[in-house]
Amino acid sequence: MKIILLANAEQKEELNAKGQNDSAQLIWADEPAEIPFAGADACIDLLFENTKDRIKKLEQLQTGITIVNAVINPLSELPANFIRMNGWNTFLKRPLVEAACHANFPKEIADRVFSYLGKTIEWVPDIAGFISARVVATVINEAYFTLDEQVSTKEEIDTAMKFGTNYPYGPFEWSEKIGLKNICNLLNRLAKEQKRYEPATLLIREASV
Repeated sequence: MKIILLANAEQKEELNAKGQNDSAQLIWADEPAEIPFAGADACIDLLFENTKDRIKKLEQLQTGITIVNAVINPLSELPANFIRMNGWNTFLKRPLVEAACHANFPKEIADRVFSYLGKTIEWVPDIAGFISARVVATVINEAYFTLDEQVSTKEEIDTAMKFGTNYPYGPFEWSEKIGLKNICNLLNRLAKEQKRYEPATLLIREASV
């Protein structure tokens, strides 16, 4: 099986952490234009941006299936044959990958693709943020409310959360790895449906820097 992976160095390192099946040919690149041929069995685009140009380039690769890192955008905003996954930084280290696809999509193909990467797909509802990214974004948002209220410092909050809840990262450390703009964009999307997700003023300010 030939699998195209569009990823940066950090994402590649996270994916490689659990090892891979040698029977798959992995083709790494930063941009679709760097792929010297079309017709691979699958393409995983971890650098995906939901633009017409990006989608056109991915479709030109003519892969069997296309899996995109689309944490915020639901399937209704993507081509019918796309699968969306949570490929945010730090989440790729886990043995499980959150993903969503249309009801009639042959999931076993995507399951096979990720098995070559040493991972299992957890098929979840097609909602903005999936499950874990939504929870983590909320935790980060609450940490920013706490910081803005001068309850404690970033360092103290990170320490308290890591040792008190056994999280792999403190909320501020996590936000740096994921990217504040990603967190803010997800919260803004969720806030359209429920106001409790509205991002903290301080988070918005830092995300815009």
